[in-house]
Amino acid sequence: MSGGAKEAGGVYRPRHPFLSEHAPHTSKEQMPISHISRREWLKAAAAAGLTAATGTVVSVRANGAERGELGVLDVGSRLELFVDDFLIDRLVGKAERRLCPPEPQEIALVHDAPWEGSGSGYHSVFQDGPLYRLYYKAWHLDVSTGKLKSDAHPLYCCYAESEDGIRWRKPELGLHNFRGSKANNIVLTSDSIGDVNQDAGHIAVFKDENPNCPAEAKYKAIVRSRAPHGLLAFGSPDGLHWSPLSDRPVITDGAFDSQNLAFWDPVRGQYRAYWRIFTGGGTSGKEWKPRGHRAIRTATSKDFLNWSQQADLEYADSPVEHLYTNQVKPYHRAPHIFIGFPTRYVERGWSDSMRALPELEHRELRAQAELRYGTALTEALLMTSRDGVFFRRWNEAFLRPGRERPGTWNYGQQYVAWHLVETKSPWEGAPNELSLYAGESYWTAPGSALRRYTLRLDGFVSVSAPMSGGELVTKPLRFDGDRLRLNFSTSAAGSLRVELQDAQGSAIEGYALSEGPPLFGDAIDRVVSWRSTSDVSKLAGMPVRLRFVLQDADLYAFRFAHASATG
Repeated sequence: MSGGAKEAGGVYRPRHPFLSEHAPHTSKEQMPISHISRREWLKAAAAAGLTAATGTVVSVRANGAERGELGVLDVGSRLELFVDDFLIDRLVGKAERRLCPPEPQEIALVHDAPWEGSGSGYHSVFQDGPLYRLYYKAWHLDVSTGKLKSDAHPLYCCYAESEDGIRWRKPELGLHNFRGSKANNIVLTSDSIGDVNQDAGHIAVFKDENPNCPAEAKYKAIVRSRAPHGLLAFGSPDGLHWSPLSDRPVITDGAFDSQNLAFWDPVRGQYRAYWRIFTGGGTSGKEWKPRGHRAIRTATSKDFLNWSQQADLEYADSPVEHLYTNQVKPYHRAPHIFIGFPTRYVERGWSDSMRALPELEHRELRAQAELRYGTALTEALLMTSRDGVFFRRWNEAFLRPGRERPGTWNYGQQYVAWHLVETKSPWEGAPNELSLYAGESYWTAPGSALRRYTLRLDGFVSVSAPMSGGELVTKPLRFDGDRLRLNFSTSAAGSLRVELQDAQGSAIEGYALSEGPPLFGDAIDRVVSWRSTSDVSKLAGMPVRLRFVLQDADLYAFRFAHASATG
């Protein structure tokens, strides 16, 4: 497609003035990425409310990054990742951006209590001081010949906790009755509270970091409302005792039959919500006739109650697909970047390959109730944004269904929990790693399960090159700090070399490639040194380019910072 075609809820748009028009795996010799026409720039500037008369612009925000002098990106001392093309001017040789899927670890939790079951999911997880908190939908699905029974018990929101993010427990909270006993971990039930009737299963909980947040609502969630139709604002002083913050839904335009979420955005000083829509049909409280594709809508708020600036997510170089959840949140180490793990939903139908997948008998039983229950598959994608609306979505799976085994390759697998947390490495002396969690055994066994996965800090995407070599050159940027720090990995024989250039691409004396010894190793926060110095403070505030030369190496992130900074 040459021009891109817009559909409500998602845009396939191959070109964008602040992002590459090239696909992520394309890496041709001397491939330019940053060049845009004056016409394109004027269009983007007009959209941002700018005037382009001379060659300079003051404090322009482009997808979350400030531009000072035209074409110069102000990165300050922020950590910058290569999850998009925003900073890249060109890739040379065999350098390419490469998706880095996480590694599977142990089962973190099994939802096998009588009030849980095989339909449990929609997890949200975060670290709260020394404690890790986990919230999830508790539900049970029974399938018999031609029938799906989903009312064994009401939908609940349950709670688990951990000291390390690895070993989890379900505390007996004594808050809600289940079949005559309060010895359970239920924190919210699906019933009426005042004038609202909440669905406790479609929930995502977060701790509100807004400095003006009142103590009685330090924990928040938006909760699906059955009647009236919409999303309710809920708050809690302790994450366990919940109550509505208003007596009417605060968001009403959507389908909401998925995990809907909201959070405080510390960079932009506002709340942002993401929720489920369909691109066609009707999904109001008066009718339920969804059509088109499952898609995502967003809005912002200053007070969590009044929401505005609704927008349907737009995508670069990505086709319209069914996205079942969104799992968007600012990345805690680089909060100017939104990272999401939407679930791609695919209906494959019957084939020899489908029948070769695990648990055929149960798959056929589910399909008798409805075909898609047996023949739909799900997996997790990676998408990122710098403004919360326009996303760069990788079309390759970030988390595939994986090795065939019981509980996998079915509808409901690999729904990623919202969101990432840092956990300790199992290797003594190694830096922390990122843990994410995803569901499996949906539909089967006594209850669905949650598996932990790990990846290195910032390790979503790397700029990678084989031993034959490749280069990355950034756009002109302005920084603050006195040291350049890298997150990178090489083989024992590989290397990474760094050159600082002026805005025109000429090496700066003292920081040329020939003046810097090759780096090798596997580090999260390595300071770059040249022959005479590692101090780059005299270049702070000046437009510079970074040139990275890689051999059998991966570069994940960089930042300029002061010598005292770590991590």
